[in-house]
Amino acid sequence: MADARNFELNANEVSNTKRRFSKEANIQYTYESEEELLKNIKDLAAMLGHHVEHQRPRLDELDDYYAGNNSAISVLNRRKEDDKADHRSRHNFAKYVSNFMQGYLVGVPISMNHTEQNVEKKMSDVNQMIEADALNADLILDLSIYGRAYELLHRSQEDETKVYLSSPLETFLIYDNSIEKNIIAGVRYITVGYGNDKKIKVMLYTKTKIHTYYTANMGDFNLAYDHSEDHPFGDVPINEHTNNRFRQGDFENVLDQIDLYDAGQSDTANYMTDLNDAMLKIVGDVELEPEEAKKMKEANIIFLKPSANNAEGRESKVDADYIYKQYDVSGVESYKDRLQTDIHKFTFTPDLNDENFSGQQTGEAMKYKMFGLEQIRINKERLFKRSLNRRYKLINNVMSLAKEAKSGELSGFTYTFTPNLPKSTKEAVEMFNNLGGELSQQTKLKTIPMIVESPEEEQKLLESERSKQRQRSSFMEN
Repeated sequence: MADARNFELNANEVSNTKRRFSKEANIQYTYESEEELLKNIKDLAAMLGHHVEHQRPRLDELDDYYAGNNSAISVLNRRKEDDKADHRSRHNFAKYVSNFMQGYLVGVPISMNHTEQNVEKKMSDVNQMIEADALNADLILDLSIYGRAYELLHRSQEDETKVYLSSPLETFLIYDNSIEKNIIAGVRYITVGYGNDKKIKVMLYTKTKIHTYYTANMGDFNLAYDHSEDHPFGDVPINEHTNNRFRQGDFENVLDQIDLYDAGQSDTANYMTDLNDAMLKIVGDVELEPEEAKKMKEANIIFLKPSANNAEGRESKVDADYIYKQYDVSGVESYKDRLQTDIHKFTFTPDLNDENFSGQQTGEAMKYKMFGLEQIRINKERLFKRSLNRRYKLINNVMSLAKEAKSGELSGFTYTFTPNLPKSTKEAVEMFNNLGGELSQQTKLKTIPMIVESPEEEQKLLESERSKQRQRSSFMEN
């Protein structure tokens, strides 16, 4: 029998290193085989408990940062004095990074091509049925946030193959112990019920069946078998996509910098508020009644009258100013600018508000600024293509059962990713003209889609107007 804890790494070791997440927050689960796992459901329960206790905290925190609920600034007891301002300013760099990555990779939908036209037509119909463009965009966003993304293939009540996004917070795969890391099962768990009846429903997906289990209650990971049903996909119908080899999200390595920026901006806001509430200091012997001082404060003016002359017969000296904490404005602003620069540098995303990232630069200059991001994009594409192949292999399995496609027919596709960046049409046109190139009228119209929506219709209108003009000219001559 396989070891129930063989997926845990050094669970009992205590590290002196301060870590944001558990060392086991991103491990992959392995087991001997599907058959052994079904014989030892306690081991499945142990994996479920491990995912909830070790992996969910990381995923939940990344989810919070994407939603703008930055945790560090929210929980810190930042001010010692109760009467001081305590602003908590959260900055959603996480959403900026992930949305930029999503738009850059799949803002222009992925195109698929095949050498055989009939296969390409079948794939086009499949993509339309599963809404592939929207699904791919959601998967890329999950990859950017969590470092991993999951899709679940399902046969609908209308007997159609559908592919749904499955949250990484409630999904994981189990691999075998071989070097090939073959998938032996997939797990999706959700909370069902309310109040005291709340419990966890666990669905274990194997190559041919879906096994359903329930926990006795919410805090118990012991599983009780409920029922099983067949599925037609011929393999585990959960597909995992990975963002990189380490399954790390795009903003995960700059969480500390985001926290520091939040703290810096919050301190600035606190300083400005505390300055408005600064303590008035009066130096000298002054005749000033409390009620009179209150009226002066309300009128935003102060009149100081010395109480008596000094020994030389002159009025004693009085002065008034405010007591407040001195603040190095230029130093603090430079510090926050440096933090913001580091966030963009370490996530390989450009700061579009940067003066050095203006729209006046040439396309080649822009490419050099995006060079780091391009390397990230290339790696993401390679991994995404691999998991896309598995998606269409599973769909092909169902289609071959229904005689809608041959076995292995939906393979050998070429995927084309087009980075979604603004293009300088002017540069391309000038280069083309300098080379002596010529274009048809319809091609010229296609270069200005913001003015001409349909070049074909516009060409017909032009020809119609020219025909009427010729008829009019001919009539005038006669």
